[in-house]
Amino acid sequence: MAPKAQHDAQYLSLPVLLRTLRKEAGMTQRQLGAKMGKPQSWIHNCEVANRRVDVTEFIRWAKKCGADPLEAFKRAMRL
Repeated sequence: MAPKAQHDAQYLSLPVLLRTLRKEAGMTQRQLGAKMGKPQSWIHNCEVANRRVDVTEFIRWAKKCGADPLEAFKRAMRL
């Protein structure tokens, strides 16, 4: 059985970036979850690669953290 996409080696740098964006915004997982209308556990699962984040979720995450989604995506491409 093939591994899930979120456990692929190329994907694993994305959760690190998500966590970094949140921390740079000075927010806890609970605070970001409230801004996104999601529970803290959803944020946690995204940050530890238990849940894959799609492009629209990535854009929303970046915006809620006060980051430009395009610049955040460029950072992801460099990882």
